[in-house]
Amino acid sequence: MLRFLLTPRWIGLFIVVVVLGIVCVRLSHWQFGRYHERSVSNTTTRTNLAAPPVAIDRLMQVGAEPGDSVQYRKVIVKGHYDPHHQIVVLYRSRNGAPGVEVVVPLVTSAGTAVLVDRGWVPAAANGNTVPKVPAPPTGPVSVVGRVRIDSTDGGNVVTPVQGQVRAVSAAAIKQSLPYPAYDGFLELVRESPHPADAPSRPQAPSLSGGPSFFYGWQWLFFAGLFFAFYCYFAWSEYNQQRQPKAPSETNAPPPPVTVND
Repeated sequence: MLRFLLTPRWIGLFIVVVVLGIVCVRLSHWQFGRYHERSVSNTTTRTNLAAPPVAIDRLMQVGAEPGDSVQYRKVIVKGHYDPHHQIVVLYRSRNGAPGVEVVVPLVTSAGTAVLVDRGWVPAAANGNTVPKVPAPPTGPVSVVGRVRIDSTDGGNVVTPVQGQVRAVSAAAIKQSLPYPAYDGFLELVRESPHPADAPSRPQAPSLSGGPSFFYGWQWLFFAGLFFAFYCYFAWSEYNQQRQPKAPSETNAPPPPVTVND
């Protein structure tokens, strides 16, 4: 009945549909896997954000970067800011506006520093210029911040150049400091005393699941669509073959001859 499906043309089309379907299913599994990883990460982040602050030495240390499991946990640390070793992170946009992030070492009474991202300051052009940055508080300061692991710029560890970087990496920045520093850094939540003029606080992380869940279903839809098109065209050709063929003009009987008396 459907012997035409065993012709080379239809066998080739079937193979193409199967290959495309397998590719779509694998891409779907990959997107669902990313969604699952993001969901697990969001659960950990949500728990860490809700946890009360603890002493910095419980989560951070010198010579060992904090793990993913403690990212966004809040710690409390006391010391004094060192504005002479302030770092400006370029190209940091917020709500579409160009700007920079301001990172200042906070030196504890033990002589160990922690890098504190104090927040965002708008900048001219595309964020590659350094604007006037509000000075940190002087004297003893109490800081509550979220623990962050080092960032990179395109996979490369960034080293400060004239007090400017593209991403915050304590491993690279602390090499230019005259005192030891914790690995990782802090995103400022609050500081006391609070200065009259300060950068905009670092934003809390987004806890959305992202588009991976919908992309996963989209790839499954594409796989089904390829198979549906294959079935449609096969059914269409089958119906065409079932239609009776009209006689051709060459096989048609000759017209009757009319004899005039």
